Amino acid sequence: MNTKLLRLEDLDRHLDELAQDHESFAESCRELGRALDAEGVDLELPDPRTWRGQQTPGEASVDPLRLAIDAIVLQDRESEAKLARRIEFARFRFEARRTELELDDDEFYADPGPLARRWEQMSANDHGEFEHLDLMRRAAEWHALRTELVERNLYLVPINVERYVHGPSIKTDLMQEGFTVLYRAVDGFDWRRELLFRTYAVHWLNQAFRSYLYNHGSTVRVPVYLQKAMKQVNQARYRLGDMDADPMRIAEETDLPEHIVAAAISASRSNISLDLDLTRDGDGNRLVDLLSAEDEDGDPYSVELEDITLEDGLGRALADLDERESKIVRLRFGLGGVREHTLAEVAKLLGVSVERVRQIQVRALRKLDTPSLRRELDPYLN
Repeated sequence: MNTKLLRLEDLDRHLDELAQDHESFAESCRELGRALDAEGVDLELPDPRTWRGQQTPGEASVDPLRLAIDAIVLQDRESEAKLARRIEFARFRFEARRTELELDDDEFYADPGPLARRWEQMSANDHGEFEHLDLMRRAAEWHALRTELVERNLYLVPINVERYVHGPSIKTDLMQEGFTVLYRAVDGFDWRRELLFRTYAVHWLNQAFRSYLYNHGSTVRVPVYLQKAMKQVNQARYRLGDMDADPMRIAEETDLPEHIVAAAISASRSNISLDLDLTRDGDGNRLVDLLSAEDEDGDPYSVELEDITLEDGLGRALADLDERESKIVRLRFGLGGVREHTLAEVAKLLGVSVERVRQIQVRALRKLDTPSLRRELDPYLN
């Protein structure tokens, strides 16, 4: 493994000079990366203690998350631009190494986050079982710098989430969504535009909050376009002064197609729990008691379930995999009458590395996560 480290302050001196020419900065960064690779030099990983300030004990009612966020040291414009250039350089270096290894099309090596976490978890004794350690190191460098910019701007999340909050539970979910989307904002941020990161990130946060509410605001998932149409329909009803206006009148008022109006009206119907008590005196009669699952013969069970077995469903699903993917899935999960095998056992049988088996397994499971598989197995599981 590489032992030489380039201090971030020394990297800044190189990047500050290269940043004088915005147009050539990217290519100059790649040249610098190639030179460091040739010398076997890694980047110093930033120390979170430099921006995670000392928390001051407060009242017992203080939100501990907010307390931690408030303790983070903020950046001025110049230091933020330096950090953004470090991130861009680390990304170029990671992408260059990934291209050299011909892994651009491998989804496992697309996101630096999981690779960085794997790097952190690996002990010195475990390194021998994993491929592409240098690429994982590049991912760890890139992700650590991304994380610094994210954490230094975490304060934006609680500030901007308040107008979207309608309850304590939804606030927690929205804040988690905001923390996640800040990474996407970091990846899209361009220091050349001379904007503060917070100006750019607020747009991403508002988009994430609205999208989350559109997708999770009701028990039944309603497409975003229908939710927007429902809002226009309700506004049109108020303008017309008729809450029972027919779809044709509403379509004329909103300039929406009549079929969209009809779909929006249908989607706006409220949901009722099957456990709803139907009586005023609470004698226990529920809506579910009025419903029956019996067929015409009075049998609540369907013989169709007897015609589908788990083995048949899995067999049809595994047919979509290539031979090696299918074999690995069968061995790993003990399908077809064989016992479950460990990654190491499968690797030995196939004559490949443990990491390669894990990659193929991940790819195969992703292929299997399809509506067709769920249709095959639904009768058995339900």
